[in-house]
Amino acid sequence: MTQPTPPPLSSYVESWAPSPVTDEDPLPAGPVAALSAVLDLPGPVAKAGDPLPPLWHWLYFLTWPAGRDLGADGHPLGGHFLPPLPQRRRMWAGGRCEIARPLRLGEPTERVSSLGQVTARQGRTGDMLFVTERREFRQHGHTCLVEEQDIVYRSGPTVAQHPTTLDKTALTNPDSPWQLALRPDPALLFRFSALTANSHRIHYDTPYARDEEGYPDIVVHGPLLALLMLELPRRHTPDRQVRSLSYRLRRPVFAGEALVACGSPADGRAELLIATHRDDQHATAEVTFA
Repeated sequence: MTQPTPPPLSSYVESWAPSPVTDEDPLPAGPVAALSAVLDLPGPVAKAGDPLPPLWHWLYFLTWPAGRDLGADGHPLGGHFLPPLPQRRRMWAGGRCEIARPLRLGEPTERVSSLGQVTARQGRTGDMLFVTERREFRQHGHTCLVEEQDIVYRSGPTVAQHPTTLDKTALTNPDSPWQLALRPDPALLFRFSALTANSHRIHYDTPYARDEEGYPDIVVHGPLLALLMLELPRRHTPDRQVRSLSYRLRRPVFAGEALVACGSPADGRAELLIATHRDDQHATAEVTFA
């Protein structure tokens, strides 16, 4: 018997229009010190009163749903900006950020979140829904940072093909002036999940990642890849303020796999990427300097 064609994902969100939400956070220094330790840095990258490095605001404004409110994949079953889709699968696709002035650590901060564009697309792996969430961060009445996050949703499991073996030998890129090599292990991924309140099981539950999602191992967080790329300008041009950035998360990287973040600066901007032995563009980013 022929199975009925499921309705398009766009039909589930025709009347979905969540209102803006305002939150507050004092930006304490603890999470910055913790992530600095997770990245094996010699000390905290910022202390109270210092500017927060780009994208490190992801350590703040976290939500912790009750255990009963999580789905089988570890993601929350519901949420203000989670679209009402059946069998919802979620993936962070990319985003953009404009920084008028850096957020200051330890100072009261207001975040206003709102729904941006919602777009349905047909991709190689099926029907997808792209949802953009816009966030404005304010300190002392000034808008310091405006961010947009692009999240892609699908119904049912992905049919993408993933490697069955991973190359864990060291990796470098002789053509890139900025480089940061890393082999993320399960402990690093578990600690990053805890710091960002990310309970998605693909990042820490190996049997689930393999048997339910079809991955060869647990998956490196997309936000961690973005932060690793932004470590390059932070380390190599510490006196230059990032004015804007955009990033795209293209293909997953897995635990134990050797990766290298590469950067090429030129004319007040820099092109950044994440490469492995399998692919030279798992993630890409561009930053411009003030």
